[in-house]
Amino acid sequence: MATLGDIGLAAAINIISALIFLVAFAILRLQPFNDRVYFPKWYLKGLRHSPTRSGTFVTKFVNVDWRAYIRFLNWIPDALKMPEPELIDHAGLDSAVYLRIYLLGLKIFVPITLLAWAILVPVNWTNSTLTKSDFTYSDIDKLSISNVPLGSYRFWTHIVMAYAFTFWTCYVLQTEYAKVAAMRLQFVASEKRRPDQYTVLVRNVPPDADESVSECVEHFFLVNHQDHYLMHQGVYDANKLAKLVKEKKSKQNWLDYYQLKYSRDQTKRPMMKTGFLGCCGAKVDAIDHQTAEIERLSKEIAEEKQRVEKDPKSIMPAAFVSFKSRWGAAVCAQTQQSRNPTLWLTEWAPEPRDVYWNNLAIPYVSLTIRKLIIAVAFFFLTFFFMIPIAFVQTLASIEGIRKKVPFLKVIIDIKVIKSFIQGFLPGIALKIFLIFLPTILMIMSKFEGWLSISSLERKSASKYYIFTIVNVFLGNIIAGAAFEQLNSFLNQSANQIPKTIGVAVPMKASFFITYIMVDGWAGIAGEILRLKPLIFYHLKNFFLVKTEKDREQAMDPGSIGFNTGEPQIQLYFLLGLVYAVVTPFLLPFILVFFGLAYVVYRHQIINVYNQEYESAGAFWPDVHGRIIFALCFSQLSLLGLLSTKHAAQSAPFLIALPILTISFHLFCKGRYEPAFTRYPIQEARMRDTLEQAREPNLNLKGYLQNAYVHPVFKDDEEDEDEDFMMKLETDSVLVATKRQSRMNTPVPSKMSAGSSPSLPDAVINEH
Repeated sequence: MATLGDIGLAAAINIISALIFLVAFAILRLQPFNDRVYFPKWYLKGLRHSPTRSGTFVTKFVNVDWRAYIRFLNWIPDALKMPEPELIDHAGLDSAVYLRIYLLGLKIFVPITLLAWAILVPVNWTNSTLTKSDFTYSDIDKLSISNVPLGSYRFWTHIVMAYAFTFWTCYVLQTEYAKVAAMRLQFVASEKRRPDQYTVLVRNVPPDADESVSECVEHFFLVNHQDHYLMHQGVYDANKLAKLVKEKKSKQNWLDYYQLKYSRDQTKRPMMKTGFLGCCGAKVDAIDHQTAEIERLSKEIAEEKQRVEKDPKSIMPAAFVSFKSRWGAAVCAQTQQSRNPTLWLTEWAPEPRDVYWNNLAIPYVSLTIRKLIIAVAFFFLTFFFMIPIAFVQTLASIEGIRKKVPFLKVIIDIKVIKSFIQGFLPGIALKIFLIFLPTILMIMSKFEGWLSISSLERKSASKYYIFTIVNVFLGNIIAGAAFEQLNSFLNQSANQIPKTIGVAVPMKASFFITYIMVDGWAGIAGEILRLKPLIFYHLKNFFLVKTEKDREQAMDPGSIGFNTGEPQIQLYFLLGLVYAVVTPFLLPFILVFFGLAYVVYRHQIINVYNQEYESAGAFWPDVHGRIIFALCFSQLSLLGLLSTKHAAQSAPFLIALPILTISFHLFCKGRYEPAFTRYPIQEARMRDTLEQAREPNLNLKGYLQNAYVHPVFKDDEEDEDEDFMMKLETDSVLVATKRQSRMNTPVPSKMSAGSSPSLPDAVINEH
């Protein structure tokens, strides 16, 4: 069991590590040759120019202005200086709302921490229950509820504090939900025109023996949305083509590298091996080999484009359908299109840069099976990960297993080693275990078939959150408590086990404190240093960069990483709410995390991250729901803990808390969530009216024509097949029907020649 000394050593190590990272960042960011690493967002916006273009040879690499080093911590006030409206214009609403999660943590836990330390800590400390017991404990546990005697009236204090913490948390959540919902509506109303505002994704188009998918889509929307339908873009299975294009780009990069290498030393042609990873196989001329490979891939790409054009199997039963107004798109996206609810499924199209094109080729009928497979796989992943978690807990409880492994006693009893193992190693070991988890969960989400990057990140975040609760939180509490108290379990009656667990659960606070310091202090400080992008940028800059465009591509601004960042934040909400009443000693460590993370990520969002998409804060209902879950979990865990404390008179008063919390959640869900899932018709009509008044001659069709064409067909760097692009555009407009009956289409359609006649006119023309 970690003592205050162990926690102090761990805190010192992590504080020193964090300070080293922050000081290293503050110095490295001043150097001209690192400017693109630490300010890539400004370069992408065209608002910053490289300082290495001018000056002497030394000043191109090293900042020799001593005054800059005196002001090396100015990045902190600079990060806090930009007002939120300007931040939204600069980085988007998603980034601003993401930062509000950290602010939400500070708003919730600052008052809770002050109240808990002023009231609960003295109530817990002024007892001697643990000193008179046989349990393994530390000084930290004396500050927890475990130190309160069984059946004590002091438990009323904890119950009153639980109510106070719940009411305050709900108040802050409601205020923040209302604020973010208002920000979203204002952002949607004021932002510039985007293709997704007019476009709906239609899936599960029913097959028709007389018509192609494109014709079927056209005729369906001409009949059912005749006054608002504009055009559509078919969905093609271009995954093989995308792989070929990606492979060609990779070969081109290698060719550029070998040509640059040869230009520096023309006395010797660069050579390479053609085998696995260039480690085996025949040795050939690298430039000639890569040139031949690029020619081969160019031929295959051209053939694949022709196959996609001619093969009906390449056309998926889906389409991006665009409308003449936002109002028409909103009506279509939010209504049922057919009497069969499984056909003609419509949803808002993601913005073009948010589309995950690979999954558009997945048949709709297979999505349910895919999700079932992933649900089973995720269950086993979560379950079997408990094994290394349990091993980590043996490190956290090294003092408890010392009696079982006596030959390690000599080493373990060394004070510095014992403090290091108990105070630092468990947290970093768990952190290492979790490094590869986000990649695995993202692969799972992609297999499920979600169609947008934002959806993939939100679904991965949900899996990550569940995994974190089961393994990082419950796994550490249950495995740690069971192992630590194993001897007590084996030597006591069954009716005493719940009491032992109730006492042991708050004792795991010391482990979570070390984890917070490793992940939330040193980890956050390491994020701002950007050591990996720094190294990779300079390697690319030295070996591959030939032009200014190459230098821009060598930059790696990255993004927020919602799929990993948000679940980690939620773990701190869970820890803070669970331990606020049980072990208030943990709360200051939570506050340091939220404060440091807010400053660091605000700096990164302003200067570094380049967000891949804009969802207008669509993830906030997930954030709200997970905090509500954490709040309910904390209430139920406190109720279970008090039930082992012989607090029969006071414990039942906690039953009302989860009921009140869930009722509050349902209120917020009904009041604010529609702003994140639906687009008000009134708002759509208002924006259409304003746009028509301001731009009466807007060529909307020209604006939307190629918005949802697969990127491999409109990449300027490739030798684009113009005839194929024309074919795509032709398929996107109206074509003559092949139906024998006109029940589903008003007239033979030629949208490119003019607007379609209304349905009554069509009927008159037929007669």
